[in-house]
Amino acid sequence: MTKFISWNVNGLRAAIKHGFLQVFNEMDADFFCIQETKLAPGQLDLDLPDYHQYWNYAEKKGYSGTAIFAKQPPLSVQYGINVPEFDHEGRVITLEYPDFYLINTYVPNSGAELKRLDFRHGFNEAFYEYVNQLSQQKSIVWCGDLNVAHQEIDLKNPQSNHHHPGFTDEERFDFSKLLKSGFTDTFRYFYPDQEHSYSWWSYRFHARQRNAGWRIDYFVASADLDSQLVDAKIHDQILGSDHCPVELDIQL
Repeated sequence: MTKFISWNVNGLRAAIKHGFLQVFNEMDADFFCIQETKLAPGQLDLDLPDYHQYWNYAEKKGYSGTAIFAKQPPLSVQYGINVPEFDHEGRVITLEYPDFYLINTYVPNSGAELKRLDFRHGFNEAFYEYVNQLSQQKSIVWCGDLNVAHQEIDLKNPQSNHHHPGFTDEERFDFSKLLKSGFTDTFRYFYPDQEHSYSWWSYRFHARQRNAGWRIDYFVASADLDSQLVDAKIHDQILGSDHCPVELDIQL
């Protein structure tokens, strides 16, 4: 069995002060993907002797960024999606293995007053084209902070948050469109009706204590892998960020 973890750490240096390395070591994942590293090259040297490290940094300091820590070296690594407009914020890393691609993504937030909704939609379109091209070659395991609660069951207060960033009709439609093209939301594959399972909580209004959250962190896999899926988990008891880690176990 292969164990994948994804976690938006909301600043890796801050997360390390709040126990990131202990969580990392205890989870002992084969692949550990993180988003929102908020690092520039050379700012942090992580000693992870059992892992190969792959980093994609944003040009803007202290912003965005992704990383993958993998026990097995890949056949190839790609940073970005070959679209310059969307490749300057360190949002995508793709590792190629003999039987699958692993894609770690920090999808753009639509922002206050939806000022970046058009940028987000453009990213979605370009990214989905990229993923569908790769999926013609081999299976896909795609993870990250996708910044969308897909269905009403995926957030605490769907009515009051309708048309807010992460729960607009446009963002939800885009995600549905991708899934319908041959992909599986792995958590919902195992737990289609499970309520109150969230991966992000605002720092405001004691949201985490009240479990007033959103499920916006995902593992999405090619539908041809459905029979090999073992389990999907949300580790909502793990602190250290406003997000918690999510997990996919798969027989590859």
